[in-house]
Amino acid sequence: MFRALSFALVTLIASGAAAFDPKKIELKDPSGDDKGPGTYTYPTDPAYKAGSFDLTALTIEDKGDSYEITATVRAKIEDPWNSKSWGGNGFSLQMIQLYVDNKKGGFLDGLPGLNIKFPKGQAWDKVVFLSPQPKSKIIAEVKTKKANMLKAVVVPEKTSARGNQIVASVKKAELGGAITKDWGFQAIVQSNEGYPDADSVLARKVNEAPGQHRFGGGSDHMCDPHVLDLLAGKAAGGADEKEAQFKALKGYTCDASGNGSKATVPMIFPGK
Repeated sequence: MFRALSFALVTLIASGAAAFDPKKIELKDPSGDDKGPGTYTYPTDPAYKAGSFDLTALTIEDKGDSYEITATVRAKIEDPWNSKSWGGNGFSLQMIQLYVDNKKGGFLDGLPGLNIKFPKGQAWDKVVFLSPQPKSKIIAEVKTKKANMLKAVVVPEKTSARGNQIVASVKKAELGGAITKDWGFQAIVQSNEGYPDADSVLARKVNEAPGQHRFGGGSDHMCDPHVLDLLAGKAAGGADEKEAQFKALKGYTCDASGNGSKATVPMIFPGK
C-alpha cells in the first residue's frame, strides 16, 4: 500500500496538479484578456485605466463561519467618484458578480445586463456582488428588475479595496453551507453603473463604438455579452484560457431587431 501511495503522490507532483482544498480555493486568470470576446475596448474617460477590469486571480478562503473572497485585477483599484460620499465601499469602477453552483438547482440565465447564460447542469444558486454600491441599492435593483432571483443574491457583510484587490466577507450560510468538491464558480467582471437602464442590474453596457462611459467593440443591438473578463478553462492562468474566454463570449447570435441567443459561459469546478 505504501508503494502505491508513493507512486500516486509522485504522479500528482509530476503532473503539476494540485489537490483540492476547500479551505482555500485559488483560481487564476491570464493577464491581457479584459476584452470580452477579444474585441472590447475601454471607455474614453481617463478614469478607466488599463488593467482595471483585468482579473488575474480569485481566492475563496475559509475563515470559520464565513469565507473571505479576494478578487485581484491588474491595475490599482481607485475611487474617482468618491463612493463613500454616496454610501459606497471605497472604490468606483469595478463590479464583479461571483456566480456559485452549489448543486441545489438554480438559474441558467445570468442577472439582467450581462446577456449570458450557463450550460445545462451548471445552474447557479447564489451570486455574490463585489460592488462599490451599498446593500440597499443592490437589493432594490434586483427586486425591481428580477425579483425571482432576489433570494439568490448575496451582498457581503463587508467589501473593501486594498491595492489591486477587492476583498469581501460572506457568511457560509448565505452561500449554502461549506464548499464541497462538487461546487462550481464563475467570476464575471463588469463595471459599476450607478444609473443603469431598466434592463440592467448595475451593469455598464458595451456598444459598437466606445464613449466617455461606454465600452466599445460590441453591438448596439444589445445582444452581445456585457462581460469584460471571466474565468476560463481550468482557471490555472494559462495563455490558452484567453482563447477559451473569447470563444465562449463570441457564442451569441443577434439580429437587427435585437433578437438572438445569449453567450454561454461555463462554471469552473476546482474540485473535479
